[in-house]
Amino acid sequence: VKIVLRMIIKSLSETLFALDTNKASASQLTLDPQALVADSQTGSQSDLSSRPLYKYVDENTLFSRPTYAALLNLFDNYKRITGQAESFTSQQLTEQDTFLKETMLNTQLGRELFAFLYTKGVYKSEAEFIEDLKNMWFGLYSRYNGAMDSSGFEHIFAGEIKGGKVSGFHNWIRFYLLEKQGELNYYSHSFNGPWSGYPDVLGLQFHWDGYYKQVGSAVIGCSPEFDFALYSLCYIARPGKYCYLSLGGTQLILQTYTWDNSSYGNGKKYIGSAYPVSM
Repeated sequence: VKIVLRMIIKSLSETLFALDTNKASASQLTLDPQALVADSQTGSQSDLSSRPLYKYVDENTLFSRPTYAALLNLFDNYKRITGQAESFTSQQLTEQDTFLKETMLNTQLGRELFAFLYTKGVYKSEAEFIEDLKNMWFGLYSRYNGAMDSSGFEHIFAGEIKGGKVSGFHNWIRFYLLEKQGELNYYSHSFNGPWSGYPDVLGLQFHWDGYYKQVGSAVIGCSPEFDFALYSLCYIARPGKYCYLSLGGTQLILQTYTWDNSSYGNGKKYIGSAYPVSM
């Protein structure tokens, strides 16, 4: 059964890969990776790259697309320091709903993921699918001191500060925006995936406004819906485990983690973390 499931998930990931029409093309995104360091050197906190990682991003084209615009609206809704409770205005809650609708219902990619989970009996309707994703990704839980200070979405897409260092932070668009604003300093990379086009995978070392990230891996150049769909698929199908995917015939492994200290619904687990394995 496990082997069959793994083959089915790999096949679906290739379908989602082919449907990612909103990903960046080579002319819309140019990287300047510069220094490559060994895994043993990632803790040295050495700025070995004098230039930004992102040389060029075609914001006019990419960020005007509905799924990108919906993601951008969410980034400023969070306090990055754990221990500070999150609270949302009605406008911010609407932005969460808009992101879910634009990525999962208004793209062929999102509808393909739903169709797969529907045929497998995971969800009985689109409404149930969206409601579960909303809880799983945006539901709040406490990482520090009992404050409702975190969620899967904040941790993975926006990034947090916990214990004096960057925690989570696995989204390329967030990285690009903070780097452009001068709040993030790219140091080096310890992994560069085998893909020649986008999406690609990088393992990054960087400093975010006073705090260091030793290895922040991310799928680079994909659309928000692709990132969100792959993590959701792996979390639902392989929670807390390695999830073997295939993009253009090349293997990608995602690792997900469940949040085990609290739950929603009838004992369902929030997403704790998810990221591409970079080794």
